[in-house]
Amino acid sequence: MSDERELLITRVGAQGDGFAESEGAPVFVPFALAGERVIADVDGERGRLLRVLQPSAERIAPICRHFGTCGGCAVQHMSSDAYRAWKRGLVASAFAARGLDVDVDELVEPGGKRRRAVFSIERDDRGVVIGFHEAQSHVLVAIDECPVLEPKIVAALPALNALVAPLISKRGARLTVTLTNSGLDVLLDGIERRLTPDIRSRLASGASTLQLARLAVGNDVVVETLPPFLSFATADVVLPPGCFVQAVAEAEIEMARRILTAVGKVKTVADLFCGIGAFTLPLAARAKVLAFDGNQLAIEALRAAAKKATGLKPITARVRDLFREPLSPLELNEHDAVVFDPPRAGAEAQAQRLARSKVKTVVAVSCNPATLARDARQLVDGGYKIEFVTPVDQFVYSAHVEVVAVFRR
Repeated sequence: MSDERELLITRVGAQGDGFAESEGAPVFVPFALAGERVIADVDGERGRLLRVLQPSAERIAPICRHFGTCGGCAVQHMSSDAYRAWKRGLVASAFAARGLDVDVDELVEPGGKRRRAVFSIERDDRGVVIGFHEAQSHVLVAIDECPVLEPKIVAALPALNALVAPLISKRGARLTVTLTNSGLDVLLDGIERRLTPDIRSRLASGASTLQLARLAVGNDVVVETLPPFLSFATADVVLPPGCFVQAVAEAEIEMARRILTAVGKVKTVADLFCGIGAFTLPLAARAKVLAFDGNQLAIEALRAAAKKATGLKPITARVRDLFREPLSPLELNEHDAVVFDPPRAGAEAQAQRLARSKVKTVVAVSCNPATLARDARQLVDGGYKIEFVTPVDQFVYSAHVEVVAVFRR
C-alpha cells in the first residue's frame, strides 16, 4: 500500500536514486537529489517522485525528453560537478567496503556515444514499439531520440521497426544494433515465427535498402552485405553476431591506452576474458600475448584477425572457461603482466590464483566496482599494492562506471 510523504533526501545512492529515511526505514526516490525536500508516493522502500518542494542547487534540466520515463538514464538532472563526484564516489565506496583505502582518480570522461544498443521490441495496442523499459517496470517507452546513442542507430529505428514488425508477437523480442566500420549490424532475438523463403526474401531486400552490413535472426544470418568489423591496432575483427563489444569506442581507446601505459615494456602478457581482442591486439603491438576467453566465436574472430594483421607480435588465442578453470599460478608466472576484463560477476577464482602468483603487474578492467573491489582485496591480501584506480565514464548518465585498476608486486 502506498502513501504520500514529505521526505528529506540525504544522499544519492549507487543506482542514482535519492535516499531518505522515513518512519525508521529507508526510502529510495528516483530523480531526487541530495538536500532536496520532496513529496513522494511511497510503497515499501520505493518512492515515486511527485513534487520537488526545495530543489538542490545541483539540479539541472535533462537533455532528453524521455528522461524520467525511459529507464536507460538515471541522472541527467544532476550538475556536471555533482555527477563526477557521485561516479567517483561509487568506486571509492566499493573499495572502502572491502577495507581498501585508495585514492581514486578523478573521473575520466572520454566522450563519444554508444555504438551498441539492445532494444526491446513489443506488439501492443500502440502497434509494434521499439525502445527501452521504464526503470523497474515492464512498460516499454518508445524511443525516437537518445542523446547517448550514435545518431545513425537512432535514425535507423523507424525503418528497422517496419522491417521486423511482421515477425513480432505479443511476447516481444530483442533487437541488438551495433554500429561497425562497415555499417549497422542488426540481430533480432526471441521471435517465434519461422523464417519462410518469402519472409527471408523480404528481410534481405529490406536490409539491402537500409544498407545494413548484416541482419541476423537468432543464429541465422539472413543477409550479410559487408562483413561487420571493428578495428583494433592494425587488425580488423569481423564480429560474430551478438558478440560483446565495448559500448563506446572513445572509452575503449582510453582504457587501452591506460593498460598499455601500466604494462610498459614487457615480453609477454596474458589477456584474460579477452573477447574479440579489444585489448589483446593493442598489447600485441609491443609484446607476445596469450589470450583466453570462454566464447569460442570470439576467439575464432580474434584468431582470424591476428592472422591478417601486420606489425604485431605473436598472439595465441585459446578457448577456456576462466570461471571454471582459471589459470594456475604456474601458468600465470610465465607472463610479465596479466590483464583481465571479466563480466559484471568479476573474476574471483582467477584473482585468488593471481594472488598466489609471482606476476609483477596486474591490470584489471571492470564495469562493476563492487566485484572489482572484491577481487582487489584478494590481490592485496596476496601481496600486491594498488597503484592506480581510475574510473572511466563509458555509460554516461547511468549508474554504471568502468574502472581500470593497476596492481604491482
